[in-house]
Amino acid sequence: MKKNPVIIAGPCVIESMECLEEVAATIVDINKKYGVDIIFKSSFDKANRTSLRSFRGPGLEKGLQMLSDIKTKYGLRLLTDIHESAQAEVVGSVVDVIQIPAFLCRQTDLLIAAAHTGKIVNIKKAQFLSGLDMEYPVQKVRESGNDQVWLTERGNMYGYNNLVVDFRNIADMKRFAPTVVMDCTHSVQRPGAAGGKTGGNREFVPAMALAAKAFGATGYFFEVHPNPDQAQSDGANMLYLNQLEPVVASLLD
Repeated sequence: MKKNPVIIAGPCVIESMECLEEVAATIVDINKKYGVDIIFKSSFDKANRTSLRSFRGPGLEKGLQMLSDIKTKYGLRLLTDIHESAQAEVVGSVVDVIQIPAFLCRQTDLLIAAAHTGKIVNIKKAQFLSGLDMEYPVQKVRESGNDQVWLTERGNMYGYNNLVVDFRNIADMKRFAPTVVMDCTHSVQRPGAAGGKTGGNREFVPAMALAAKAFGATGYFFEVHPNPDQAQSDGANMLYLNQLEPVVASLLD
């Protein structure tokens, strides 16, 4: 039997319980219809926003409680990211997957703290690294006693305010980790290119997913929102929530 890919989906940042619940209910429906196990993702803090005035989220304590409530009510597995070593233990008590942001993927203490939770550690490849460079972050987690390591491709800087995806990175990273996730929404970003915030081209997200499938990706990451144009973070590259099902279905053929 063919194994379903890892699929991660949810709003970029926790904006409200109403938004989280709308997305979670849709994910539950997709899981039931297609026999998949989409992991719910959202961030309690966006610590690397372009502008000091940008919305960051509800913070650690309130955000984790909201995620915990989603897990209890909808039975979904959870993923969220951490930015500081001190966050690892408390986050690990709530979520199933701890994500290391791309800009922090070489931060040794952060990787060690995430490893020590015993949870899956999903390390996003920095925009300035190659796929082969990710051998060393993986080693840091494994040598800290945790073999549950995923890697995520999210594109490389291509001049200023632009990203390009070298899909060969997927094959390269599979040398070190059997689960390599394609971040289909962050890879279409235009970093800092929208007047103090990040722009993007969400229309390319479905093609990014299919291209990654052709290159052997074993997972897919989508940020989704009921109304991305009104979202408080990464709206330009997020999928509309009602677009998630057809994209997921295309990856299960």
